[in-house]
Amino acid sequence: MAGTVDGHLKELGIEVPTPAAPAANYIPFVRTGNLVFVSGQIPFVAGKVEGVGKVGKDLTTEQAKAIARICAINLIAQAKAACDGDLDRVIRVVKLGGFVNCVDGYSEQPEVINGASDLMVAAFGDKGRHARFAVGTNSLPRGVAVEVEAIFEVS
Repeated sequence: MAGTVDGHLKELGIEVPTPAAPAANYIPFVRTGNLVFVSGQIPFVAGKVEGVGKVGKDLTTEQAKAIARICAINLIAQAKAACDGDLDRVIRVVKLGGFVNCVDGYSEQPEVINGASDLMVAAFGDKGRHARFAVGTNSLPRGVAVEVEAIFEVS
């Protein structure tokens, strides 16, 4: 039934934005067979980069978790574009990869990336449950605190 995922997003108060254009020499997603690989998404909101800083110094885990959720919204926007506007074509969120710009010794990367994971499950239900990695790094593009990539299976 068309519009189920969009309905879940609406219930969550989320309007899927127009996907951001790439900022360098890459494309936002690649479809091969029935898999869509979405390039890493940063917290880009209404044309501006949000969520700049280092987790454990400038931002708390909870703040970074909210930033990961923004990244997930941008992943969903790219998936929607890959599915010609119909998110109900997503069969499964296969995998998320999360990067957290954090201080040395920080170990709550999984809690941060839960911001993205939780949204995928809220939007797609059981189809949103996925494999995942969450790693810390010393820097991310534009100084953002979080970047998340995804693989979707689509019809």
